[in-house]
Amino acid sequence: MNKQLAKKIKESLTSVIPITAIVLLLHFTVTPLPLGILALFMAGAVMLVFGMGLFTLGADIAMMPMGEKIGAQITKSRKISFLVIIALLMGIMITIAEPDLKILANQVPSVPNSIIIGSVALGVGLFLVLALLRIVLKWSLSYLLMVLYLVVFVLAFFAPADFVAVAFDSGGVTTGPITVPFILALGIGVVSVRGGKSSNDDSFGLVALCSLGPILSVLVMGMIFRPSGSQSEVAIAEVGNFKELIIAFVEAFPEYLTEVALAILPIVGFFMLFQLFKFKLPKSQIIKMGVGIIYTYLGLVIFLIAVNIGFMPAGNYLGARIVGLDYGWIIIPIGMVLGFVVVMAEPAVHVLNKQVEEITGGAISRRAMLLGFCVGVAIALGFAMIRVITGMNIFYFLIPCYTLALLLTFFVPKIFTAIAFDSGGVASGPMTATFILPFTIGACEAAGGNVLTDAFGVIAMVTMMPLITIQLMGFIYNIKLKRTELDMLQAVPADGADEEIIDF
Repeated sequence: MNKQLAKKIKESLTSVIPITAIVLLLHFTVTPLPLGILALFMAGAVMLVFGMGLFTLGADIAMMPMGEKIGAQITKSRKISFLVIIALLMGIMITIAEPDLKILANQVPSVPNSIIIGSVALGVGLFLVLALLRIVLKWSLSYLLMVLYLVVFVLAFFAPADFVAVAFDSGGVTTGPITVPFILALGIGVVSVRGGKSSNDDSFGLVALCSLGPILSVLVMGMIFRPSGSQSEVAIAEVGNFKELIIAFVEAFPEYLTEVALAILPIVGFFMLFQLFKFKLPKSQIIKMGVGIIYTYLGLVIFLIAVNIGFMPAGNYLGARIVGLDYGWIIIPIGMVLGFVVVMAEPAVHVLNKQVEEITGGAISRRAMLLGFCVGVAIALGFAMIRVITGMNIFYFLIPCYTLALLLTFFVPKIFTAIAFDSGGVASGPMTATFILPFTIGACEAAGGNVLTDAFGVIAMVTMMPLITIQLMGFIYNIKLKRTELDMLQAVPADGADEEIIDF
């Protein structure tokens, strides 16, 4: 276990170093950070490494196995009503406690947090049911996405303009570090029981559909509740010495210990009920999963404290100062570079990449997936910074990009489509909500823009671009595969010749 933890910490160190280096580079060149904010950021970076290491190890040995076993069990019952009830309850309970959702809800004025969180949770629950029914009933993901996105954009034209960006952002934050490992594993469990020719293709797509539910529910909610246009300020702890630095982090522990406990307990409670009445797993396996749950819990607590106390103030300050420079346009390339490296520090991204590599037998490597993520999010942040500077309507970006993404679904292998639409929800995790969103809000305020229409929507951009980049990978892979098959048909096979293997 110690070797596994050391390996995970090493992986997380590799992920955190790039963004830390960029922030330090900006500090020493373009926008020097106040000493207190810089100290909080550096301490947060160290905590982030250990938090990510613990979380990813816990997800491997506890969260993923629990999701797979529950998914398999609810499918074995062969009762659609049982599947619907369990999926609805799990979707609602997990989402209510999702940390990313709380961060977003706290920044939306005039609408009570309970209303936002409740409507989003209902949307996730209903669409988790739809996602599992799609697997069981073998519905086409491409056609389902076409219909649902058409409904989303039609509804968006009738919703208040100030609320459209918030609605699309809500679709990204609901698929965070707690929900993604569990939902992905739930799909694999369902597919393993259903079986069938295209079972690997169908094991993905749950996150994509669960991201759509909140958009629809928040758009409907926006027709009832109107935001005022003000926003909550990012709280920055006063740090003058090492003692105050320690106090700033220690004081945050009780809040996040409670918050993460509420996030994990519903999942653990569901699993224990199934263990008592259905699974009957051996004691040794339960103890191992219990250790994994503790790792997941402590890792996520440390992670969230690190990004909220250390990264959020630095992001807000940098965004405001960069856009206020005489050459404020530089925020566009800086935003793109930040987007490229920030996605590396998202825990759920590494969970998905690992699962994709395993499901595809290595045909789609973790490295290729991560590159697709990084390029997509970099482009997304470039678009977001253009909106901050110009105030362009979000529809000018969403409609063309989603149209292209949906058209690509008819030209790439099905598994790439499912993975791409899952990737969109996974890319927008805690780092996006607590560093990129404050960065954008700070820049928007400094530029004199409307925060609700110009700053919100950045999470939607991050969610959107991997849909295109991952599918383009699939398009290229498909072309290479067809060329190889054609060459093999035309060539005369020699005795003992090795079979060519395509590794994308």
